[in-house]
Amino acid sequence: MDTQFSCRFCKNTDIVNSYSAIDIRDNQWYICKCNSCKAFFLAPDPTEKELKLAYDSNYYGEEESKFTFSVERFIDFYRYKRAKKISTQISKKARVLDLGCGNGRFLKHLSSLGDFELSGIELEGGSAERAAKLKEINLKIGTLNENDYAPEYFDAVTLFHVFEHLDKPEETIKIINTILKKDGLLVMSLPNIAGWQSKIFKGKWYHLDPPRHLIFFNPDDLVKIINSKGFRLISKSWLSFEQNPYGWVQSCLNCFCRRREVLYERLKGNKNYAPEYGSFSIFMQKLFFIFSFPFFVLVDLVESIFGKSATVQLTFRKN
Repeated sequence: MDTQFSCRFCKNTDIVNSYSAIDIRDNQWYICKCNSCKAFFLAPDPTEKELKLAYDSNYYGEEESKFTFSVERFIDFYRYKRAKKISTQISKKARVLDLGCGNGRFLKHLSSLGDFELSGIELEGGSAERAAKLKEINLKIGTLNENDYAPEYFDAVTLFHVFEHLDKPEETIKIINTILKKDGLLVMSLPNIAGWQSKIFKGKWYHLDPPRHLIFFNPDDLVKIINSKGFRLISKSWLSFEQNPYGWVQSCLNCFCRRREVLYERLKGNKNYAPEYGSFSIFMQKLFFIFSFPFFVLVDLVESIFGKSATVQLTFRKN
């Protein structure tokens, strides 16, 4: 392995190349594994220009919401479920930070469940513009940095499919440890690179999402790392009808389509992506989605029993 690549998490150069992946712009990337901290990471590091293209307006959706109406309603149902569950784990006047808050709808739902002080951080773009319209949220546009918040300020910090996007994941964990109160709640959901989908589809795996997803862990390895940073695991959840069944659908389609994530981009309303796939092709992909989804729900039930689902949610308390 070329030593110019180093682990994104621990900076070690003792790494091995696992496999390659092609992004939606036909750029090739490598998924490497660190022999020290066991992280899997994207190599080489995306440039600022490449990341700017990856997070362009098409990523956030061109309309009032990121996805088409029916898909957005489906996702919003699960945002409310997350908010309701977390509201039972914190006091009714808790301070909550949602890192990578997207359009702010999770925090919006949480606001109806208690007298919370709600903060969100989101990168500049369409999602941040939507979140900025919600008066319930103290929004920061950008990234989490040292001295953004006072030590032990928050009762809970959440990262829903954000950890894998982090440019400096270890530094972010340290900052969260600083701003979270003793016995505070840390909730993370992220792709499971040790799951069946990852093992089967490798570079075609939907949740790989190069170059936006920069780092992955076997959840057992990540738990050990988070525990060593001053936290203790209190729960682990594998079942996600919001994320996992569609992961199977899109990963299968990625094996048959020359371009990746064609259906996903159409569900966001991105008609400019892969125009070679006409209305009949998209119609057939949607049919596959509709008829295979119930089967993949059953698959998710099975894989969650074995801890091999495509995603995992980890909940910690600060020591």
